[in-house]
Amino acid sequence: MRIVLISGIVFVHIPVDTASSPFNGTYGAFDWIRVFLTEALFRVGVPCLSAISGYLLFRNGRENFSYGKTVRSKAQTVFLPFLLWNCAFVAAITLATSVGVGDGYLPDALHASSRDLLTQVLALEDFPANVPLYFLRDLFVCILLSPLLAWLISRAPILTLTALLVVALIPELSIYIVLKRSILFSFSLGIFVALQQYDLKALDRFAPLGVFLLLAASALLATVIFFTGPSLPDWVQLFRNALAIVGALGFWLLSAPLIKTRLGQRLAKTGSLSFWIFCAHYPLLVFLWILWGKSGVDFYPLFFVASLALLFPFLVFSNGLCRANFPRLYAVLTGGRTKRSAKPASHQDVSPELVSQQR
Repeated sequence: MRIVLISGIVFVHIPVDTASSPFNGTYGAFDWIRVFLTEALFRVGVPCLSAISGYLLFRNGRENFSYGKTVRSKAQTVFLPFLLWNCAFVAAITLATSVGVGDGYLPDALHASSRDLLTQVLALEDFPANVPLYFLRDLFVCILLSPLLAWLISRAPILTLTALLVVALIPELSIYIVLKRSILFSFSLGIFVALQQYDLKALDRFAPLGVFLLLAASALLATVIFFTGPSLPDWVQLFRNALAIVGALGFWLLSAPLIKTRLGQRLAKTGSLSFWIFCAHYPLLVFLWILWGKSGVDFYPLFFVASLALLFPFLVFSNGLCRANFPRLYAVLTGGRTKRSAKPASHQDVSPELVSQQR
């Protein structure tokens, strides 16, 4: 599911400006589709990935969890790639702005204060320069907090999850520990499912209904956002926050029918490609947006479609090129995710070890 969720996250980060905002209603149905994909359906990606991460961390129980070993491992697989990819992008935008390229499109790292520069690099107070990488930052924070979260969930699961859910749902609330509050709840929910040893296949029979409800709720939310945006009322933001969390179940249920298809089997073997797409897509989208701004063409649907048509093939090509020619660099940039997944089993007989590899 990682490759599916991360590919969806790419849609969320396609650049847009005031003139091409979907809330202008310039392109009719196309604008609604944009809102459906970027503001509703694929907002579920990060909470679902967070829940999967929390589950995999404790799938063997608290007694088999080694905090020191986990932190050392995740520092290499999560924090180091975050630092390298983000620093590389900061260096690139510094070079670009120093020669007058990207003015008005890129943050000004050259003239930023020390505090702002630290935020651009380390995401201390706000999103990093490579915006999607905030997830790796927040995920690493959750991993650092994981023993405390697991202890709270084992002692008072309902109270803990309810408190974190309320924190995640309240609009305009900042807790500074994580940049996206839904990640903390979803990660903890994954821990809860792991500690309770729930059978994750038990709900497979409800997959068609779950996927339908996800699409229907996303369509309803998109319609509400389309007619109330861009300044969304609090109740709409609450609806969006709730769907991002609850909708993760719908996306998870999608794995049941998907793994039975030839496409699902191929996606299960993509291995480290999903991580490469996640880290590399935003800088490339920004670069394409700068080129688009210089073209003089103002038909935004063309950029939306063309950027995706160029982006994914380039990311697949660059992933294979770096992997084949610079394996050590590739291993560092992907956090050691260099092994291809084993031959995927059916969703009915998949083992926990194979789940870990495939995801």
